[in-house]
Amino acid sequence: MEDLRQLLRELDVFEGELPGFDPSGAPETPTELFTEWLLAAVRAGVREPHAMTLSTAGADGNPTARTLILKGLGPEGWQFASDGGSVKGRDLAERPYAALTFYWSRLARQVRVRGEVVPAESAESAADFLARGAGARAEALLGRQSQPLSDLGERDTAVRESLARVEARPDLVAPGWTLHSVRPESVEFWQGDKARRHTRLAYLRSGEGWRRQLLWP
Repeated sequence: MEDLRQLLRELDVFEGELPGFDPSGAPETPTELFTEWLLAAVRAGVREPHAMTLSTAGADGNPTARTLILKGLGPEGWQFASDGGSVKGRDLAERPYAALTFYWSRLARQVRVRGEVVPAESAESAADFLARGAGARAEALLGRQSQPLSDLGERDTAVRESLARVEARPDLVAPGWTLHSVRPESVEFWQGDKARRHTRLAYLRSGEGWRRQLLWP
């Protein structure tokens, strides 16, 4: 355990040249700045820049988190999709609030989004499902996410049979599939600094607009 602790202390952070961030020139809305930072991550070659951590909590308040893919950024907010029978689907049915965390290590940038989660109309959710690859649709149609599994052979057989259904019926949609939007109450942008003079800018929803607030590192 002590060796592991020492190894963790010796690992480098904030390698390479880091971008600057001047909060005084930040746009009026967090969606504009997020789009700028996401595109910068794409240009910098960050792997899977659209990956994010989704944190939810059920009725007991016990939090859980997982990594998934950002589906879009629209008028309602940051979008992701989930099956209603999954842990996150059940959490959101009990407590429709969530937090999203993006981290682009090559740029030492982090974005944190918190707010109410709003489901899309069924037609929009169905369109999102049908835009997924055949393998992803086959797995989702099983409706067994996070349930106990006896062995990997059982999984492979079930997915193979489900994939045959998808190929025969490409219009099949998982009945509980839902596209969600996190309608942000706050969005924080964090720019790391090698000297630990990190810059933090929070957008806080105020009335019909946004209020910007600097935060201590």
